[in-house]
Amino acid sequence: MKNIAIIMGGYSSEFKISLKSGAVVFETLDRTKYIPHRIHIFKEKWVYVDETENETPINKDDFSVEVEGKKVTFDCVFNAIHGSPGEDGFMQGYFELLGIPHTSCSMYQAALTFNKRDFLATLKPFGIKTAESYYLNLGDAIDEDAIVAKVGLPCFVKANKAGSSFGISKVYKKEDLQAAIGTSFKEDNEIIIEQFLDGVEVSVGVISYKGDTKVLPITEIVSENDFFDYQAKYEGKSQEITPARISKDYETKVKTEAKKIYELLKMKGFSRSEFIFKNDEPYLLEMNTVPGLTKESILPQQAKEAGISLQDLFSNAIEEAINYY
Repeated sequence: MKNIAIIMGGYSSEFKISLKSGAVVFETLDRTKYIPHRIHIFKEKWVYVDETENETPINKDDFSVEVEGKKVTFDCVFNAIHGSPGEDGFMQGYFELLGIPHTSCSMYQAALTFNKRDFLATLKPFGIKTAESYYLNLGDAIDEDAIVAKVGLPCFVKANKAGSSFGISKVYKKEDLQAAIGTSFKEDNEIIIEQFLDGVEVSVGVISYKGDTKVLPITEIVSENDFFDYQAKYEGKSQEITPARISKDYETKVKTEAKKIYELLKMKGFSRSEFIFKNDEPYLLEMNTVPGLTKESILPQQAKEAGISLQDLFSNAIEEAINYY
């Protein structure tokens, strides 16, 4: 029986979603193979949470915990932290230094994919299509005319390093740019302003599965809101249709791109990439390396469509991690 630490929470606005994802992993893990332990990671505390909700501090020297007088160490860490520090490389670096297997990608890949600007710029030389974009850092002069000249209107103003659509606005008029930029700066000190691509939006899950790269069935995103924002993602204001209602040609193209990106970056574990079709070609928006794992989340829906149960999905992630390290 392997001891599995399920880390959840985190330092960002996404902590509530992470706690839900972590709870699903905790409930679902195969108790014949694994002993799951809930670990809450917050700025003010790293704690093991037992069945009665009692908290015991984690020893950060070796990521162990004392339970009923016995020291517990972990065979593998199941990472369910969306946002910082679980999706941006910090936890990955920590566990890699300690030699503890973990289910997400490695430190460099996590840091790169979490930074939308660097991620898209890295892939451009490999022929991956992306939207026109304009970068702003906190303190920069804001030249609205230059922004509109580069990306046009409407456009998206996004926090560069944030997930779950926090700090994102769709802007139709030049005079609304300032407010949108202010919203994004609440989440991050770097911003990416992107051209609006009007087309079918899809989400493509790619995972390491039984030693191979597996592209899962594609999900089509149809938002009731103006775009796929937080409400659309988590409050039922969207339709997520799996498998996507797209042509075989579209499906082949986007699956090929998603797999190419995963393998180019030497990814492992879970990933979910978002694309929009423009002129019959998939344009990459971003990649999530710790995607939502609640029952409503996209990656579990895709796995189900592929005939992979949640329990199998989670067991495979643990075994792949242990074999990798």
